[in-house]
Amino acid sequence: MSDDQVAGELKKMTAFIRQEALEKAREIQIKADEEFAIEKSKLVRQETSTIDSTYQKKSKQASMSQQITRSTLANKTRIKVLSARQELLDNLFEKSRGKLGEVAKDKGRYEGMCKGLVLEGLYAMNEDKVVVRARKADYEVTKKAIEAAKKEYKEKLGKEVQVGLDEKNPQPESSSGGVSIVGTGGKIDINNTLDERLKLLETDALPMVREMLFGKNKNRRFHD
Repeated sequence: MSDDQVAGELKKMTAFIRQEALEKAREIQIKADEEFAIEKSKLVRQETSTIDSTYQKKSKQASMSQQITRSTLANKTRIKVLSARQELLDNLFEKSRGKLGEVAKDKGRYEGMCKGLVLEGLYAMNEDKVVVRARKADYEVTKKAIEAAKKEYKEKLGKEVQVGLDEKNPQPESSSGGVSIVGTGGKIDINNTLDERLKLLETDALPMVREMLFGKNKNRRFHD
């Protein structure tokens, strides 16, 4: 084989090797691109999942925070409303206490009231002998009330009852009036003073007064 022929063969071999190298390089590049695309897609999915999870978590936290804030505001508002209502009721009863002392000024009406209070005590005691305590300033009115109560008691129950005025133990002059009925040798004391009756009214009539002023409570399931 001549030198020219050898050179030709070398060129052919060189061209073949170059072609093989180029094709191999293309295969490697294609495979690398495919692996890159797969890895890229995987990373994108992971990051997307992480972002979605983070968003859902933050969204849930924000929603819970809003609910807590609304609940807190609602409770604060409710407490303020209840406090204002209670203050109004307290002022109402306080004014009533301030006017109790004026009841005794109307002697005729006050005498009838004391008679009713004494009679109520007699019915509750159901004893043959009791004593009544009152303010010194009310002794005259109380004596008349006692006689009227004894008379009605006899008419209603058909029996006598001894009722005395306990002048040794008067009601405090600072009280608003009314009487207390004592029986069984001082062991039982029915407090029918005006101050005590107002306290009972505050307890017993409070639901009715609250409903009259503020309406029915829609959240209340049970009523008296």
